Amino acid sequence: MAITSAGIGSGLDIGGLVSQLVAAEGQPALFRLNSKEARLQADLSGVGTLKSALSQFQDSVKALNDLETFQSRRATSSDAELFSVSADTSAVASSYSIEVMQLAESAKLRSGDFSSETEVVGTGTLDISLGADTFQLTIDGTNNILADVRDAINSASDNPGIQASIINIDSGTRLILTSEKVGSANTIDIVATDDDAIDGFDLTQLSTANLTTIQVAQDAIIEVDGQTATRDNNSFSDVITGVNFTLNKADVGVVETLTVALDSGSVKSKVDDFVTAYNSLADTMKTLSAYDPDSGRAGALQGDSLLRGVQNQIRQTLTSGVAGLDFGTLAEAGVTTNEAGHLEVDSDKLDDVIDNDFTAISQLFASENGLANSLDTILEAYISSGGTLSSRTESIQSRIDLIDDDRSRLNTRLAALEARYTAQFTAMDILVSQLQSLGSALTGQLAGLPKPNSINNN
Repeated sequence: MAITSAGIGSGLDIGGLVSQLVAAEGQPALFRLNSKEARLQADLSGVGTLKSALSQFQDSVKALNDLETFQSRRATSSDAELFSVSADTSAVASSYSIEVMQLAESAKLRSGDFSSETEVVGTGTLDISLGADTFQLTIDGTNNILADVRDAINSASDNPGIQASIINIDSGTRLILTSEKVGSANTIDIVATDDDAIDGFDLTQLSTANLTTIQVAQDAIIEVDGQTATRDNNSFSDVITGVNFTLNKADVGVVETLTVALDSGSVKSKVDDFVTAYNSLADTMKTLSAYDPDSGRAGALQGDSLLRGVQNQIRQTLTSGVAGLDFGTLAEAGVTTNEAGHLEVDSDKLDDVIDNDFTAISQLFASENGLANSLDTILEAYISSGGTLSSRTESIQSRIDLIDDDRSRLNTRLAALEARYTAQFTAMDILVSQLQSLGSALTGQLAGLPKPNSINNN
């Protein structure tokens, strides 16, 4: 079999020629597929951008969909060094005169002087009580020095809250007992029983009668508008409904003021946050739907009915009111739409509404028929896992997948076309080569023939 190479016979670049012909054949179809995919990818990106913007706006809406967030109270102390306060939504706006007469304290006792922490204190039992709770320690030859007694107290599993420590001072070494609980009910009491009266050591020196009180267990006492309230803690919330106290210092004779007010600043901040979140969404939707006639550039969702639909629903909800309220619309509460399509807040008007009808603001946003709940319902229908935007995304992706299938079929067709062209041009090249060989042979034969008039000359 003869060895052939495409183009040898004809001198043509058959491979390059076939490639160009195949490319010319496939280019229009490939261009259509690429253009179609680019449009779909732009749609997919636009839908993703819209979904992200709506999701962020929904976060701000959900933050408003709670009546308590609009009914917060602000409690202040005229002297936080004496007491600090906070209030929940059950607190009534008012003011009170507060005098801190006494702080709740924990009991603290000390022993007499020992020579060191290794001094033997005796053997027997210690019945130690903190208020109504008692635990017992057995002191024997294995734990009868002062340091062992300290450690036994601290490690007892049924210790209700007494800490033992040892201090070394000029006069000697002392055992210190401190209650972890404050209040007059939490006194420390020790009943010591020595079981060996002739060993020269006396465990009863740790009995309460032989201990010195450093600090008396006592309750906190405050005067509220001249009325006494006693509590077993320095932090409590059951004196004034909805108000939490933390007492920091007692100062008898000094009267300070506790003020509970509606937290209008917090409400205004929430309204401002909502307005900012909406304006950010409005800017995103405007960009997606924009068209620049000078450059011919259009937003990813320009003219898209889905974008128009969610825009219209949100705008309609914002302009709707909540029935039964004196200030039942955003406009009546001082929030209006400007020419740029942004919401803006009239602070003075909002202040007036809060001062005149504080409840109306919370009802406008966070009631069952309020703006937050209505907007959240709309947004959820679009951005939930089975919502409109998810369905749109799946549809676009399916169409992109079909383009990949079309490309695969086009490549198969072009490969077949390339093979056919290659076979045709190769056959032509062989024929040309054969014709060239025949021509060469004929030329040789003709060259061997006698020249004209050569016979006569002989």
